[in-house]
Amino acid sequence: MDFSFFIAKRLALSKKSSISSAIIRIAIVAIGISVAAMIIAVFMIRGFQVNISEKIFGFWGHIDIIGSESSRDISLSPLNDTERYISEIKSIDTIRFIDENEVENAIKVKIDHIQQYIIFPAIMSTKDAFEGLLMKGVGEDFDDANIKKYLKSGYVPDFSSDKSLNEVLISKYTADRLKLESGKNVILNFITDNDQVRKKVKIAGIYSTGLMEYDKKLVLMNISMLRQILGWEPHQAGGIEVFVNDLSQLDIINDYIYVEILPKDIYSMTARQKFPAIFEWLKLQNINEQVILILMLIVSVINMVTSLLILILEQTKMIGILRALGSDTWSVRKIFLYHAGFIVLFGLILGDIIGLGVSFLQKEFGLIKLDEASYYLSEAPVFIDIPALIAINVATLIITVLILIIPSYLVSKIDPVRTISFR
Repeated sequence: MDFSFFIAKRLALSKKSSISSAIIRIAIVAIGISVAAMIIAVFMIRGFQVNISEKIFGFWGHIDIIGSESSRDISLSPLNDTERYISEIKSIDTIRFIDENEVENAIKVKIDHIQQYIIFPAIMSTKDAFEGLLMKGVGEDFDDANIKKYLKSGYVPDFSSDKSLNEVLISKYTADRLKLESGKNVILNFITDNDQVRKKVKIAGIYSTGLMEYDKKLVLMNISMLRQILGWEPHQAGGIEVFVNDLSQLDIINDYIYVEILPKDIYSMTARQKFPAIFEWLKLQNINEQVILILMLIVSVINMVTSLLILILEQTKMIGILRALGSDTWSVRKIFLYHAGFIVLFGLILGDIIGLGVSFLQKEFGLIKLDEASYYLSEAPVFIDIPALIAINVATLIITVLILIIPSYLVSKIDPVRTISFR
């Protein structure tokens, strides 16, 4: 065993009471708190990004395909050859492309799900009030697993059944404004080609996503009903939503669909392109994450520099004896670097326990509440990111110990003769 490591281990595990012992305990706690803060910050920021992205993707898919005359708020013109587009998209297996370095690459693609929709505005009215809304028509290919997570009352209609032709799913925001509840009937007023169409529908259920952009105006209904109102054929739809297996391939898949499958008058865009403001806001959270990590790392380094200097000053006599016995400066410096490494390691363990403990408590019990209107979520989300946890621990240990090489240079300034003769 390296004698520097042996001595450092004995010093680290020594229970002898001294000034440095108290300083070391403070350093361990300070590092633990810093690491815990880094872990909690990273897990919560990841939680925001994952949870809000899932909400958006769940409602609009990963890739949206619409006609040139349509927008994200209204289907003005139908897509006429939807079955062919869907069939060709589902058949995508391998995409070959030239990357930014002009190197040919290939990726395997898996399409998870495809569904059709129509969006058209309507006015929902009761005896006492009315509200302008967007009716999103979905059919038998609709994946209702996502919306069921946000269901507050009632049920999600079976949009593959004729029974759902006169059923709608509204948001809690709309229900509160119009004083509605599940099971109540309302009137939908559509304007098509300057004609008014009125439909009586039942409120099957009420949902709440926390994303006000959706909750303020989006209502789900049967796509067949909207086709009847608009006079569209059964094979026509306002748009197609595509769900992919790997989001890292999203832009490549979208470009392939747009260039290789769709005609020039039909467009495809990713959800990030469709809702740039929300995704830019999520991207900005990375800056907050970096600031927190840097600040907490600086705190750890400052604490360890202070602790190391105190350790060196307290052990000047030992340094003098070792130097007098023939130990070179670097071997003596390694003793204190190893000792500092033990302190950092104990601090990391403490920080992991605190950080993971708080994260699991928040994930299970939602102790930290948020204003849903401002943050899109009712409680602070947590996403347990194990690679990030490992990276925080490894980076903190390596960076801190490397920086401590500089103050450990103080060892070479200690005169062995003076320290040994000092009483």
